[in-house]
Amino acid sequence: MEKRRFGRTQHFSTVAIFGGAAFGEISQPEADQVMEQVIAAGINHIDVAPSYGQAEERIGPWMLNERKRFFLGCKTTERSREGAWNEMQASLKRLQTKSFDLYQLHAVTSMEELDQVTMRGGALEAVVQARDEGLTNFIGITGHGINAPAIYLEALRRFDFDSILFPLNYAQMSIPVYRKNTEELIATCRSKDVGTMVIKTITRGPWGDKPKTATCWYEPFDGMDEIQNAVNFALSYDVTGLCTVGDTRILPMVLKACENFTALTPLECEKLILQGKQLEPLFPE
Repeated sequence: MEKRRFGRTQHFSTVAIFGGAAFGEISQPEADQVMEQVIAAGINHIDVAPSYGQAEERIGPWMLNERKRFFLGCKTTERSREGAWNEMQASLKRLQTKSFDLYQLHAVTSMEELDQVTMRGGALEAVVQARDEGLTNFIGITGHGINAPAIYLEALRRFDFDSILFPLNYAQMSIPVYRKNTEELIATCRSKDVGTMVIKTITRGPWGDKPKTATCWYEPFDGMDEIQNAVNFALSYDVTGLCTVGDTRILPMVLKACENFTALTPLECEKLILQGKQLEPLFPE
């Protein structure tokens, strides 16, 4: 599987980054089978959070013997310094590791939340302290929503984050303001040598009233051709990699699509964005 440099971290991450959300509700034997698939695919980067149900508990036993194999990123949804510090300590314990490679301010989806985490006494202070004390090497920010790219552009003006994570798919990119801000964000990250991860890459749209046939909170593409097109589209941008789907049934197809990634031409990307206008975006304007 292709590897790309994750910004100034100097880590070369596989273009498929294992998303721990897939372990929200799963037994340890089931999780063990998935982790074996992940290792067999050569994945070397994990993204997890305490808000992902049982994910930390399921990944923790693997960190005892496989910690050196993975670049490990974790997150906090706490907004205060004290809350973030305490949540980090709990995550370290559940994941059975002494430190993270990356610790991220998670689900910052509004300018008000950005104010909260960056203000005096905010969560960012705890993460900077953790970096100073060797509990994390790098600091990132993550989230979703129609305003995500604009929020992270502002975040990068306030603090020199090492990584960002945001949604990227062709339905979302069919919204002009989202596309404009996303392209500016990717260019800014490139100029500042910031690692970039993308999420929601295989989103078909919101579930709405449809019966849920997957464990993702959005309706995913579930056919190999559709998944391949979506993965090719996302990875044709100047990003490090994509976080894999939160459904263990669809995960093998996403891994296969990442292994078979073929870069699209600008014209091919434009055609998919045009198709995206026929889909309902997960985050409407």
